[in-house]
Amino acid sequence: MADSGFQARVAAITELTGEIRCLALERVDGAPLPAFTPGAHIDLHLGVGLVRQYSLCNGPDVHAQYLVAVKREPQSRGGSEAVHRLEVGATLHVSGPRNHFPLAASADEHLLLAGGIGVTPLLSMARHLRADGKPFRLEYFTRGPQHAAFAEELEGPGWRRHVVLRYGMETQLLQAHLEALLDATAPSTHVYICGPAPFMQLAIEIASRSRPREAVHYEYFAADPDAQAGPRTSFLVRCAKSGRDLEVAEGESIVDVLVRNGIRVEVMCEQGVCGTCLTGVLEGRPDHRDAFLTDEERAAGDRMLVCCSRSYDPVLVLDL
Repeated sequence: MADSGFQARVAAITELTGEIRCLALERVDGAPLPAFTPGAHIDLHLGVGLVRQYSLCNGPDVHAQYLVAVKREPQSRGGSEAVHRLEVGATLHVSGPRNHFPLAASADEHLLLAGGIGVTPLLSMARHLRADGKPFRLEYFTRGPQHAAFAEELEGPGWRRHVVLRYGMETQLLQAHLEALLDATAPSTHVYICGPAPFMQLAIEIASRSRPREAVHYEYFAADPDAQAGPRTSFLVRCAKSGRDLEVAEGESIVDVLVRNGIRVEVMCEQGVCGTCLTGVLEGRPDHRDAFLTDEERAAGDRMLVCCSRSYDPVLVLDL
């Protein structure tokens, strides 16, 4: 069942950098906000058909508001531009929170690696870990001080033993630094990674050398462009519950075809990031093009994100 959500008011806006702003959101009806865990995100409904997911930055001391920080993206698909047009007092619909990027309860120590705006879910984690007195380290990489959101807070005395801000590291230097950092970190330490895709791919590859897959956690903000650029041949989707066969042409997605034929599937990001459209696969091999499923989940082949993924086989049978 879809999350009905609630109406929220923009209570305050803080310009963190020239391109990043933090919104404080409160419920219009004054009711308590739904509880969440660090790493969670909410959906902002910014216009007709325009829904975007943003990570919560809150620490455990902030209960009456949701805090989200949003970077104005030059190649915005409409979401960040809409957020940067909002003013204090504006109202919008909010749904969630949901968490696909939680802290590992079993971990003794945590290493948080943030690139750019990817600091947002990791900041919430850091705030909770610090309040709980849990061992952690946050390394925050940006192009320069002028691009570092929350820098004033993170450079404060209460954070100095936990946080390092690093500026302008070129790829070669970044790789060497991450290799040295992960080599010096206990293999039992869980690693959390969020940021631009090239940063994440490098950090995930290096972290995975020294620890099991379940100790490396990450969340993408957008699907891998390389995955989306693969072949787009047509195929047939068979809906097992309704018994309908629907052709998916080269230039359309499975979701496009389902919706056009009156088969309801909940969709949010349409990039294979949020996991909302996760659907069971009964037969056929999914061509996974998302940034949500783990390697193990992809290999199992029993679920797929129908907003972006396709099929290797001529017929794909879905649990719809």
